[in-house]
Amino acid sequence: MINAQDIKIGTCIRMDGKLYFCIDFLHVKPGKGNTFMRTKLKDVVNGYVLERRFNIGEKLEDVRVERRPYQYLYQEGDDYIFMNQETFEQIPIAHDLINGVDFLLEGQVVDVVSDASTETVLYADMPIKVQQKVTYTEPGLKGDTATNTLKPATVESGATVRVPLFINEGETIEIDTRDGSYVGRVKA
Repeated sequence: MINAQDIKIGTCIRMDGKLYFCIDFLHVKPGKGNTFMRTKLKDVVNGYVLERRFNIGEKLEDVRVERRPYQYLYQEGDDYIFMNQETFEQIPIAHDLINGVDFLLEGQVVDVVSDASTETVLYADMPIKVQQKVTYTEPGLKGDTATNTLKPATVESGATVRVPLFINEGETIEIDTRDGSYVGRVKA
């Protein structure tokens, strides 16, 4: 059990039978009345964000979570098979529990977050930025750098990313896995 004032970003708590991660918090001390914590909590299972207020001194059930590196091996139906980097144990993780799954390539290492007490996988996090080669896009024209126009491009993982007009097939680009946006061209 932890006190409400000990909640920080990344703290995992169990409330109403569900697991939540704290994504934002604010310690509020009004002119009148008691001090309280205003928090934003993200549901681990479905990703819903809710705002919740806790009085200082209120007891909450904390959940100990562990982050471990796992390597992606292959896909089997709707599950993705990952291997623990330390024990070489293989586990399946459902498609909807992987953040940035569209940019997942074989052999890539992701952080798998699990409940330490039950060994239940909560979710898997891709690196925030990945580099992938453009496998198909319309040819770029010389001088198309002035406008802010974007075109679709297919990358190694099969995902489609909106890129500037000057990007050509075979170039390596950097992608933000959180929203699938183009970050920049990687110089060779």
